[in-house]
Amino acid sequence: MDSKTRQQLIRYAEIYETERFMQGDPSWFMHQVQGVRNQEAMAFIASCLSYGSRQQFMKKLQTILDCTGGEVDAWVRSGRFGQTFRDADHRCFYRLFSYDTFSRFLSAYQQLLLTEGSLGDYVRRTSTDGATAIEAISRYFAPHDLGIVIPKNTQSACKRVCMFLRWMVRSHSPVDLGLWADFLDRRSLIIPLDTHVLQQSETLGLLTSRTATMSAARRLTAVLSTIFPDDPLKGDFALFGLGINGATSAKLTT
Repeated sequence: MDSKTRQQLIRYAEIYETERFMQGDPSWFMHQVQGVRNQEAMAFIASCLSYGSRQQFMKKLQTILDCTGGEVDAWVRSGRFGQTFRDADHRCFYRLFSYDTFSRFLSAYQQLLLTEGSLGDYVRRTSTDGATAIEAISRYFAPHDLGIVIPKNTQSACKRVCMFLRWMVRSHSPVDLGLWADFLDRRSLIIPLDTHVLQQSETLGLLTSRTATMSAARRLTAVLSTIFPDDPLKGDFALFGLGINGATSAKLTT
C-alpha cells in the first residue's frame, strides 16, 4: 500500500466517523432508545435486518421501533412481538424474511434473554475476543434453523454480526455504542465485509480475494490494523468514505 492511500484512509476515517454518518444508516436506530438493554436489543435486531436496499430495510426498522415504543428489550423478553410476528405466517415481511421467519428469530432471541439475562451476558460468558464472539452468536442460533438471519457458522464473512460487534465494542465513538468495551478488545474485531467493501478493497490493492468469506475479512482486518493499530475497524468508516466519494486507485494519487 502506498503512503497516499494510507493517508487518504486515515483522512476519510476522521471525516466520516461523525454523528452525520448515522443519517440513513441502521446504527441510527440504536440511538433512538434509552438504556443499555434497549440499545443492545435494538442494535441486534437492526443488524440482522440490514441487508439489501437501505431505503427499504430502514422502513422495516422504523416499523419495529414503532411497535416497541422504544422498549425493545421488554418487547422481545415478554413475547409481545407475537402481536405482530406469528409462526406460520408466510407473508413477506422483508425480502427473504417472512413474518414466520422473524417470529422464530425473535422467539430464539427471547429464549436467550430469559436464560442468559442479555446477549451481552451470553457473549461475556462464552467469548474472549471478536472471533469467538461471532462463533458464539452463530452457535446459539444455529439449532433454530435461522441461517437466513444469522449464519450457522463462520465460513461466510458474517457481515451483519461483525457490524453488530463493531457497534457494541468500539467506544469513544459518535456512532458506535461501546457497551461491551469492558470485556471485548476492539483490536480483535473483524471488518464487516460485503461485496461493496470487497470491491473497494480490491480497487485500492488492500485485498485480492473476490469472495466475501471470513478468511478474506480477517485478511482485510489485518491490513487495516497496520493503518489503525489500536482500532482496526476505524477503517470501516474510511472505506465507506472512499466509496461515497467514488475513489479509485488513480484518484488517490491525484
